[in-house]
Amino acid sequence: MSGEVRLRDVEEADLETFFEQACDPEAVRRANFPARDREAFMTHWATRVLGDPTVLVQAVIVDGDLAGNVVAWWEQDKRFVGYWLGREYWGRGIGTEALALFLRLEEIRPLYADPFAENTGSVRVLEKSGFRHTGTVQYDEHEHVMLVLSESSVAAGQRGTDTVQRSVPSTRTV
Repeated sequence: MSGEVRLRDVEEADLETFFEQACDPEAVRRANFPARDREAFMTHWATRVLGDPTVLVQAVIVDGDLAGNVVAWWEQDKRFVGYWLGREYWGRGIGTEALALFLRLEEIRPLYADPFAENTGSVRVLEKSGFRHTGTVQYDEHEHVMLVLSESSVAAGQRGTDTVQRSVPSTRTV
């Protein structure tokens, strides 16, 4: 890894960078998460992320520069984690380090993640942090890997084989 990675609270000024990162066509493809228009993006962040006291979100800073964000939110009765980094920060171990730092702040377990199955880099970041496969989930025609971090997941080292089907529109909330 290159660069010092740290986390800090998200500031309103960060949202412009997050919006630009979320519109990167390659990032959209890898995440299998459609880009929102500016107004929808800003409204989402103001109300569903920064405006929700149950959401934990941190900006990822690398050598003093804003690199992306890590966020945990509730989806029904499950706590999920997700992250988004600018393309210039991919493949350098920054996601792994940022998630490790975030998991020291986010203590709720179990903690779930469901990256697009073809985003092997993101799946690997989660595995390095102790998340274990529990199955798959479908969003429209796209398969996502369901992973979970529990108190016992690191010790168990077991992979589940269940497949979960959910009818969820491709415009997920976070």
